[in-house]
Amino acid sequence: MNFSQIPGQKAVIDRLRSSVAENRVSHALLFNGPEGSGKFAIALAFARYISCERRSPEDACGVCPSCVKYNKLIHPDLHFVFPVIKKKAGTEPVSDTFIAQWREMVRRSPYFSLSTWTEAMEVANEQASIFVAEAAEIIKKLSLKSFESDFKIMIIWLPEKMNAETANKLLKIIEEPPEKTLFILVTEEEDRLLPTMTSRCQPLRIPAISTEDMSLFLEKELGLVRTRAAAIAAIANGNMVRAMELAREDDNSILHLDRFTRLMRTAYTRDIQTLVSWSEETAALGRERQKSFLSYSLRMIRENLMLNLGGKENNFVYLTEAEDEFSRKFHPFINEKNIGALDREFNLAYAHIESNGNTKMIFLDLALRTMRLIR
Repeated sequence: MNFSQIPGQKAVIDRLRSSVAENRVSHALLFNGPEGSGKFAIALAFARYISCERRSPEDACGVCPSCVKYNKLIHPDLHFVFPVIKKKAGTEPVSDTFIAQWREMVRRSPYFSLSTWTEAMEVANEQASIFVAEAAEIIKKLSLKSFESDFKIMIIWLPEKMNAETANKLLKIIEEPPEKTLFILVTEEEDRLLPTMTSRCQPLRIPAISTEDMSLFLEKELGLVRTRAAAIAAIANGNMVRAMELAREDDNSILHLDRFTRLMRTAYTRDIQTLVSWSEETAALGRERQKSFLSYSLRMIRENLMLNLGGKENNFVYLTEAEDEFSRKFHPFINEKNIGALDREFNLAYAHIESNGNTKMIFLDLALRTMRLIR
């Protein structure tokens, strides 16, 4: 991954280039931005740029021994930490347990979500975390001298998935790392990190990708015709993960729409038995996919409200063709009378899933409450 392969984000990339040129790279960087903004891709490109043996002022060369190893994600001075799943009770896995799956996923595309990653780990109804055992692994790896590059680089993806004990064990090494060590923390929820951790990092805000930059990327890199690329970019609304799903008609998007339409239609007909079946089926999904569905539902509710308020005339509605077909008849049922309650119920369900609540009860309760609100 080179800077030249990243859509947009010129101001961010220029700032990173300048920090290298002026020899003022911070020992700990915090990349914060929404899902699909390209922050992980930028982190990977920056790590490669720093490690490149023949870099230009603009980019890594792409052909030196260091860049070749970065292509395969096997450079000995590049380390990754990411949320993982406990496969056996009583054990605490670390990132290296899943490094083969991680490399395979990242090589396919540097744009992915936590739901994508948990599917790559082939796990079901578990939430991914960064466990305490990881802290010892990080300290051990960074205590060694670099093998080939000037810097040892540790990219921590979604550090908000650490618990407090893990984070506290890392505070000292992040504040006073070994010489020539660089931490890059890539987060989507900075407010969930310990203040004592964020205060030790130099923040860098990564904005959502512009519609124009995303459209050009989809056209150039994925070979989409201009009209389709522009339509997908508008619907994705700055989220490259969403755009990539739409471009390949990802199964998750299709299944989320099917699940959402069945919930709303059954809620309208007051078919309680079918709602029970729906809740049991949805409860059987993995927790990350459940959260992905709830996020999708909140977007659909928002888009249908905008449709009801005439937003389509002002290009404020972002729906796929299949979503638009359903919403033509559905949108009158989302209005100022129920939007607040629907938003609260779906967000509350999301919070309960995050807290490891009983998923059967969560989705049955959500289905019944939705039935009362859809009239």
